[in-house]
Amino acid sequence: MVQVRPFSALRPTKKTAKDVASVPYDVVDRDEARELAGENSSSFLRVIRSDIEFENSISPYDASVYARAVDNLRRLEESGTLVLEDKDSFYVYRIKAGSHQQTGVVALSSVADYDQGLVKIHEKTRPEKLEDRTRHMIELKAHTGPVLLTFRDHDGISEILNRTAEKDPVFDFVAEDGVSHTLWQVVEDGEELRESFSFVPASYIADGHHRVESSKLCRNSFQKENSEHSGSEAYNFFLSVLFPESELNILAYNRVVKTIPGEGAKSFLSALSNVMNIEKNGKKEPLAKGEFCMYLAGDWYSLSPLEKISKDPVASLDCSILQDRVLAPLLAVEDPRTSSNVSFVGGIRGTEELEKLVDSGKAQVAFSLYPVTVADLLSVADSGKTMPPKSTWFEPKLRSGVATHVFG
Repeated sequence: MVQVRPFSALRPTKKTAKDVASVPYDVVDRDEARELAGENSSSFLRVIRSDIEFENSISPYDASVYARAVDNLRRLEESGTLVLEDKDSFYVYRIKAGSHQQTGVVALSSVADYDQGLVKIHEKTRPEKLEDRTRHMIELKAHTGPVLLTFRDHDGISEILNRTAEKDPVFDFVAEDGVSHTLWQVVEDGEELRESFSFVPASYIADGHHRVESSKLCRNSFQKENSEHSGSEAYNFFLSVLFPESELNILAYNRVVKTIPGEGAKSFLSALSNVMNIEKNGKKEPLAKGEFCMYLAGDWYSLSPLEKISKDPVASLDCSILQDRVLAPLLAVEDPRTSSNVSFVGGIRGTEELEKLVDSGKAQVAFSLYPVTVADLLSVADSGKTMPPKSTWFEPKLRSGVATHVFG
């Protein structure tokens, strides 16, 4: 069963929350992060992306970059921008974006649960990202970015979340993108919440595979140095926000191909007709699973597979169908993890971004996909398999800096 643990959060105050909270480290590149931070000395990007304070000629993995992150976190605490709770607590975190609202639990999750497969995965990790986040955790002795976890709905947990959210929040702010973020401290119901999670058989990583694996590597490092390691130390747990599955919102993760090999668009359409039904109808977004929309040479097409779709939880995903039947055999995208001929566009950017990339000549063809469902994600994770890269785009995003777990 799932272990969750309260903790003393290092968090912003009502006054500083909006200035501190930032987008996650891995949804923006260096220049975008620098622009977002601007002149805001309180931005948590200065902790999770401290490379923005250096010239681009300095590697983001340089020792001085990690040292700067340590200094910046210490400065935010010493200035009172961040405060450390005087007792361990769970927190309730609610995000509102338009008509969508999701409410979850901020808690520590167990690395041991991850070892034992009780924190289930659906993606593979990349070594360079693991090395960076592991070093970041070890240098700061802190988990600065929460892992987005989900679990199958549990009425008792939802009741506690809703009950807590009726009280005065720790802070409440609307970010520059119009998304509101509210945090409450769980006061009376902490033990009941912990016990309720003991009836949850597993949690699932929705977003943050690298942060969980890095937490494991960080745990291993501290364990090696601790001759009295017991398993109860704070470094054995990682920062997470756990949402019931029905609360999550997944958008499409679209594909853009830079170059059509061979004789170009006409030849590609001919080859495509051997594996897909093709209709030029101006439709930009598929309305159901198993349908695709394609933008090519100024026109939108609807596509559907000619052959029967597999019942395998991975092979039946739309991103797998597109990869196996179109991208690999027709567009020279053999491995989407390493191919330079494909890029990925989160659904939050809309189909306008796909049109822009193709019309500008930066790409030759784009594909709009139907979003993966949370049920798909759970099915793949339960099967012990992994999804293709860039299968899910969760929106709205958790903000970093809302709560930090210091374990040093």
